[in-house]
Amino acid sequence: MKLAKNILKCNRNLVLSQRSLATSQKTLAAQTITVREAITNAMDEEIGRDERVFLIGEEVAQYDGAYKMSKGLWKKYGDKRVVDTPITEMGFAGIAVGAAMVKVPIVFRGPNGAAMGVGAQHSQEYASWYSQCPGLKVVSPYSAEDCRGLLKAAIRDDDPVVFLENELVYGSQFPISEEALSPDFVLPIGKGKIEREGKNVTLVSHSKGVHLCLETAKELEQSGIDCEVINLRSLRPLDEDLIKNSVKKTHHLVTVELGWPQCSIGAEIISRICESDAFDYLDSAPLRVTGADVPLPYAKTLEQNSLPQVAN
Repeated sequence: MKLAKNILKCNRNLVLSQRSLATSQKTLAAQTITVREAITNAMDEEIGRDERVFLIGEEVAQYDGAYKMSKGLWKKYGDKRVVDTPITEMGFAGIAVGAAMVKVPIVFRGPNGAAMGVGAQHSQEYASWYSQCPGLKVVSPYSAEDCRGLLKAAIRDDDPVVFLENELVYGSQFPISEEALSPDFVLPIGKGKIEREGKNVTLVSHSKGVHLCLETAKELEQSGIDCEVINLRSLRPLDEDLIKNSVKKTHHLVTVELGWPQCSIGAEIISRICESDAFDYLDSAPLRVTGADVPLPYAKTLEQNSLPQVAN
């Protein structure tokens, strides 16, 4: 699994004592940075902050990481802090588990979900797989702020965290505030964010799917439909209250994800809403928008039609 390519571990004794809330949409951004820069800088700061934090995985050192996600870290910190491994995922995952046994908890981070032109064998969506596991925390960031704040939180967390990235957004630019650029900036795991306020329908998504929802909201606005867009950020724990409160306001729910329909994140969200008091506020049945229930094809046209689009 490509997810296992990068393993970041940190000292168990570090806790989230200085968690910050998400920056408001009204906050003026000082600059823009890419998702790649946000992740690399977060790892850099955390390795520099505590000598017990280290990075291990395939091509993370001398090659600067797959997609250049650890660019410059090996030159800066050396072989003991940034370690290349053979192509033996089970082997270095086992090393990480051993480290966890001596109080150095694990963060597994790496690409997740559909890429582009890499076929089914490199396009697996693991969000629902990992979020089923008791004891794991699972995050799926969307923006540069998400990646920076959640990766720092994951590294400082006492529990094992799976950090699901999407390689298609590594080069995407996002506005970021001065607050989010602080070395002390962290986001609480388990809390989502309302990316766009609305009153007619709630769209819930995570990772790259949030962008799809925001684009959809712009288009529906032309028809007088006001969408509220929720960025989950965290899949386990899930910010159920945020979704429930939104549904009570809009009375409609649509979940959006790039993964498969069966046992999906959307299925879990809809089940929770239907089992809660928010069910009585629904004016219509909740809907799921997902990828097609097929292994992702290699051919470009088939690939595009296997993934959700704004029209869906």
